[in-house]
Amino acid sequence: MQGRAFLFALFAALCWGAAPIFGKIGLAKPSPAVALTLRSLIITLIMLIWTLAAGGLREVGSLFASKSGLFIAAEGILASLIGHLAYYYALKYGEASRMVPITSSFPLFALVIAILFLGEKLSWDKVAGAILIVAGIFLIRR
Repeated sequence: MQGRAFLFALFAALCWGAAPIFGKIGLAKPSPAVALTLRSLIITLIMLIWTLAAGGLREVGSLFASKSGLFIAAEGILASLIGHLAYYYALKYGEASRMVPITSSFPLFALVIAILFLGEKLSWDKVAGAILIVAGIFLIRR
């Protein structure tokens, strides 16, 4: 694994590890839908400013009319809307230390869907990883 890629992945893991704590605290009073709305608005404003500053607004516009844009929109609806709304409900009503590992089992689903729809090959290391994910879910549910 390349050094820079590893550092970015490690930083992402740190952010994703800390974020549920803020989310759990923030979800004490508001509904998950209202909380996700605020979160999405803040992120949208930040990304809009970033994209404008980087001169990428034209690229965003052309992406809307492309097949890639359709798939990115579908990914956003599944991950950032439906998935995060379910995640917020899980955080609000469950323990963060139990809910986060379960919601983080998404590589198991990605593996199955990638094999079925993208024709990716199953290997022993992928099987071992899937078994560990399932074992982890069973352990955390106890």
